[in-house]
Amino acid sequence: MSPITLLPFIVLIGAMFLMTRSAKKKQQAAAAMRNEMQPGTGVRTIGGMYATVKEIGDETVLLEVAPGVHAVYAKNAIGAVLDDAEYNRIVHGDTEEELPVVPDDASSLTASTEAAEADAEVAKDAKIDLGKKDEAEDAAAPKDGKDGKADGGADTK
Repeated sequence: MSPITLLPFIVLIGAMFLMTRSAKKKQQAAAAMRNEMQPGTGVRTIGGMYATVKEIGDETVLLEVAPGVHAVYAKNAIGAVLDDAEYNRIVHGDTEEELPVVPDDASSLTASTEAAEADAEVAKDAKIDLGKKDEAEDAAAPKDGKDGKADGGADTK
Protein backbone atom coordinates (compact mmCIF):
# COMPACT_ATOMS: atom_id res chain seq x y z
CA MET A 1 0.00 0.00 0.00
CA SER A 2 1.37 3.38 -0.98
CA PRO A 3 1.44 6.43 1.33
CA ILE A 4 -0.68 8.38 -1.16
CA THR A 5 -3.66 6.09 -0.56
CA LEU A 6 -3.30 6.55 3.21
CA LEU A 7 -3.11 10.36 2.95
CA PRO A 8 -6.90 10.99 2.98
CA PHE A 9 -7.31 8.85 6.10
CA ILE A 10 -4.47 10.65 7.86
CA VAL A 11 -5.96 14.05 7.01
CA LEU A 12 -9.40 12.93 8.23
CA ILE A 13 -8.03 11.64 11.53
CA GLY A 14 -6.03 14.88 12.01
CA ALA A 15 -9.14 17.03 11.38
CA MET A 16 -11.18 14.98 13.87
CA PHE A 17 -8.42 15.38 16.47
CA LEU A 18 -8.32 19.16 16.02
CA MET A 19 -12.12 19.48 16.23
CA THR A 20 -12.38 17.45 19.43
CA ARG A 21 -9.48 19.38 20.93
CA SER A 22 -11.16 22.75 20.32
CA ALA A 23 -14.47 21.43 21.69
CA LYS A 24 -12.71 20.26 24.86
CA LYS A 25 -11.13 23.70 25.28
CA LYS A 26 -14.54 25.34 24.98
CA GLN A 27 -16.02 22.95 27.55
CA GLN A 28 -13.17 23.61 29.95
CA ALA A 29 -13.55 27.36 29.56
CA ALA A 30 -17.31 27.10 30.22
CA ALA A 31 -16.71 24.96 33.31
CA ALA A 32 -14.14 27.46 34.62
CA MET A 33 -16.60 30.29 34.01
CA ARG A 34 -19.32 28.45 35.94
CA ASN A 35 -16.91 27.79 38.80
CA GLU A 36 -16.37 31.56 39.11
CA MET A 37 -20.02 32.03 40.11
CA GLN A 38 -20.66 33.26 43.61
CA PRO A 39 -23.87 34.30 45.34
CA GLY A 40 -24.77 37.80 44.20
CA THR A 41 -23.21 37.40 40.75
CA GLY A 42 -25.27 38.35 37.71
CA VAL A 43 -25.64 35.62 35.07
CA ARG A 44 -27.29 35.03 31.70
CA THR A 45 -28.82 31.61 31.06
CA ILE A 46 -28.52 29.81 27.74
CA GLY A 47 -32.15 30.80 27.16
CA GLY A 48 -31.25 34.50 27.45
CA MET A 49 -32.70 35.20 30.90
CA TYR A 50 -30.76 37.49 33.23
CA ALA A 51 -30.76 36.64 36.93
CA THR A 52 -28.78 36.90 40.15
CA VAL A 53 -27.18 33.83 41.77
CA LYS A 54 -28.53 33.14 45.26
CA GLU A 55 -27.18 29.64 46.08
CA ILE A 56 -24.84 27.23 44.35
CA GLY A 57 -25.21 23.46 44.69
CA ASP A 58 -23.23 20.58 43.18
CA GLU A 59 -25.25 20.39 39.96
CA THR A 60 -27.80 23.17 40.39
CA VAL A 61 -27.96 26.92 40.92
CA LEU A 62 -30.72 28.88 42.65
CA LEU A 63 -31.36 32.06 40.67
CA GLU A 64 -33.40 35.12 41.58
CA VAL A 65 -35.08 36.07 38.32
CA ALA A 66 -37.11 38.93 39.86
CA PRO A 67 -37.33 40.34 43.37
CA GLY A 68 -38.71 37.49 45.48
CA VAL A 69 -38.95 35.05 42.53
CA HIS A 70 -36.49 32.16 42.65
CA ALA A 71 -35.86 29.32 40.21
CA VAL A 72 -33.58 26.30 40.25
CA TYR A 73 -31.41 25.80 37.15
CA ALA A 74 -28.79 23.27 36.18
CA LYS A 75 -25.26 24.67 36.24
CA ASN A 76 -24.92 23.77 32.58
CA ALA A 77 -27.79 26.16 31.81
CA ILE A 78 -25.65 29.17 32.75
CA GLY A 79 -24.46 30.71 29.50
CA ALA A 80 -22.36 33.58 30.87
CA VAL A 81 -21.25 35.02 34.18
CA LEU A 82 -21.46 38.81 33.94
CA ASP A 83 -19.48 41.40 35.83
CA ASP A 84 -21.45 43.85 37.95
CA ALA A 85 -21.16 46.81 35.56
CA GLU A 86 -22.40 44.82 32.55
CA TYR A 87 -25.23 43.20 34.53
CA ASN A 88 -26.45 46.58 35.84
CA ARG A 89 -26.18 48.11 32.36
CA ILE A 90 -28.30 45.35 30.79
CA VAL A 91 -30.86 44.71 33.52
CA HIS A 92 -31.25 48.12 35.17
CA GLY A 93 -30.19 50.35 32.29
CA ASP A 94 -27.42 51.92 34.39
CA THR A 95 -24.70 53.73 32.51
CA GLU A 96 -21.47 55.06 33.88
CA GLU A 97 -21.25 57.90 31.38
CA GLU A 98 -23.32 61.04 31.59
CA LEU A 99 -26.00 61.14 28.94
CA PRO A 100 -27.26 64.52 27.67
CA VAL A 101 -30.46 65.70 29.27
CA VAL A 102 -33.29 65.89 26.77
CA PRO A 103 -36.01 68.41 27.63
CA ASP A 104 -39.64 67.34 27.78
CA ASP A 105 -40.73 70.14 25.47
CA ALA A 106 -39.16 71.73 22.40
CA SER A 107 -39.03 75.26 23.83
CA SER A 108 -35.37 75.01 24.76
CA LEU A 109 -34.46 73.87 21.26
CA THR A 110 -35.27 77.25 19.68
CA ALA A 111 -32.60 79.94 19.51
CA SER A 112 -34.71 82.48 21.38
CA THR A 113 -38.34 83.23 22.04
CA GLU A 114 -38.13 86.46 20.04
CA ALA A 115 -37.03 84.57 16.93
CA ALA A 116 -39.82 82.08 17.46
CA GLU A 117 -42.39 84.86 17.77
CA ALA A 118 -41.10 86.56 14.60
CA ASP A 119 -41.33 83.26 12.70
CA ALA A 120 -44.88 82.81 13.96
CA GLU A 121 -45.88 86.30 12.70
CA VAL A 122 -44.38 85.65 9.26
CA ALA A 123 -46.08 82.27 9.04
CA LYS A 124 -49.44 83.78 10.05
CA ASP A 125 -49.26 86.50 7.37
CA ALA A 126 -48.07 84.19 4.59
CA LYS A 127 -50.63 82.66 2.25
CA ILE A 128 -50.50 78.90 2.23
CA ASP A 129 -50.42 77.36 -1.27
CA LEU A 130 -52.05 73.95 -1.22
CA GLY A 131 -51.43 73.38 -4.91
CA LYS A 132 -55.04 73.98 -5.93
CA LYS A 133 -55.88 76.17 -8.91
CA ASP A 134 -58.68 78.66 -8.95
CA GLU A 135 -61.94 77.27 -10.30
CA ALA A 136 -62.02 79.95 -13.00
CA GLU A 137 -58.58 78.98 -14.30
CA ASP A 138 -59.52 75.29 -14.25
CA ALA A 139 -62.74 75.80 -16.23
CA ALA A 140 -61.12 78.10 -18.83
CA ALA A 141 -58.19 75.77 -19.59
CA PRO A 142 -58.99 73.22 -22.34
CA LYS A 143 -58.18 69.60 -21.56
CA ASP A 144 -55.73 67.72 -23.80
CA GLY A 145 -55.65 70.65 -26.28
CA LYS A 146 -59.26 69.99 -27.39
CA ASP A 147 -62.46 71.89 -26.89
CA GLY A 148 -63.22 70.44 -23.45
CA LYS A 149 -64.39 67.02 -24.62
CA ALA A 150 -62.10 64.44 -23.12
CA ASP A 151 -63.51 61.43 -24.97
CA GLY A 152 -63.62 63.05 -28.40
CA GLY A 153 -67.29 62.19 -28.83
CA ALA A 154 -69.93 64.29 -30.59
CA ASP A 155 -72.60 66.34 -28.92
CA THR A 156 -75.28 63.68 -28.70
CA LYS A 157 -78.05 63.40 -26.24
